[in-house]
Amino acid sequence: MHPRLLKTFLAVVRTRNVTRAAQEVNLAQSSVSDQIQVLEAELGASLFTRSREGLDLTLAGEALKPYAEELLALADDARAAVDASRAETAGSLAIGALETIASARLALWLADFRADHPGIDIKLRIAGSGELLRRLGEGEIDVAFCFARPLELDLDAGAPDRRLARRVVAVEPLALIAPPGDNRADVDLATLAEKHFVATEAGCVYRAMVDEAFAEAGLDKPSLAAEAGSIDAIAGLVAAGAGFGLVPRLAVAAAIDRGEVAELAWPGPVRSADVVMTWRRRRIQPPALKALLAAANEAFAPVRPAGARPRHAASLPS
Repeated sequence: MHPRLLKTFLAVVRTRNVTRAAQEVNLAQSSVSDQIQVLEAELGASLFTRSREGLDLTLAGEALKPYAEELLALADDARAAVDASRAETAGSLAIGALETIASARLALWLADFRADHPGIDIKLRIAGSGELLRRLGEGEIDVAFCFARPLELDLDAGAPDRRLARRVVAVEPLALIAPPGDNRADVDLATLAEKHFVATEAGCVYRAMVDEAFAEAGLDKPSLAAEAGSIDAIAGLVAAGAGFGLVPRLAVAAAIDRGEVAELAWPGPVRSADVVMTWRRRRIQPPALKALLAAANEAFAPVRPAGARPRHAASLPS
C-alpha cells in the first residue's frame, strides 16, 4: 500500500466527500476516486458506502483506518531518522500560527532562531486554530502556535489527538476594549453582560474566550453587536462605537497605544489566555524541529507541571 493512497484514503475518511478530499490533498476529484479504487482492488474489499451524510466507512474501512494512520506515522519517523543520521541541523520547518501570535510574538523570535540556525529554511503558515491542527495532524506543518482551546471547544472536538504533544509557552493577558473616550476605571461583570460585544464567529477560539469568561462567572453570554473575522476587524468595530471587545492584549496593544480604543479593567475570573505550542509525537524528531523545540524551551515560558492552569498571570517573556 503506497503512502500516497493511504493519505488520500484518510482525507476521504475525514471529509466524507471526494470533492473536499481532493481539495485537501491537492488532487483532481477523478484522481481521488481512482486512488480509492486502486486501494480497494489491492485489498479486495470496499472501503466506503454512501449515505445521506456522505461517505461512511465499511467494516473493512474501519479496520484499515488505524493501520493507515500508523503506517504514515512510521514513514514520517523513517524520514526523521534518516535526517538525524546526517548529524546536522538543516532542512526546513513549516510553522503554523494564528495571525495575531505570528505578528506579535513569533516574528522577532523566528528571526533570532533563523540567525542561530542559518541552514534551516522556515515557512510560516497563517490559519485558524482548527485548520492549523488539521494540517499538523496530516504532516503539512511541523509545529503550530495557537491559543489554548476553551473547554467547550475541546468537548465539541471529542477526545484529544494522542498523536500530538502540547506545551504552554506563554500566558497572554486579555484586554477589555471599549470605544475611545470610554475611560471608566471600574465596571462589573453583571453590567458588562448587559452590553453589546463584538466577537468572532461561534466555534472560533476568540469567541469561546468571551463566552467562557462570562460562563465561569455564572452569567449569560452577552449580546453580540456584530461578528468579525479577525481581531483587527473587532478593534475597528469597537473603535467605531459598535460595542465592547474581549481579546488577547497582544492583538490590540498598538490600537490601545494609539488611542483608537480604550482599555478598561476586566473584572472577570478569566484574565489570560494560554499560548500553546503543538507538534507531532515521533520516535525521532527531525533535527530542525528538535532545534526549534529546544529554542522554545529557552525563549518561552518553561513547561508547567501537569494539571497547572496558568490563570490570572501577566504575560511571560517571549
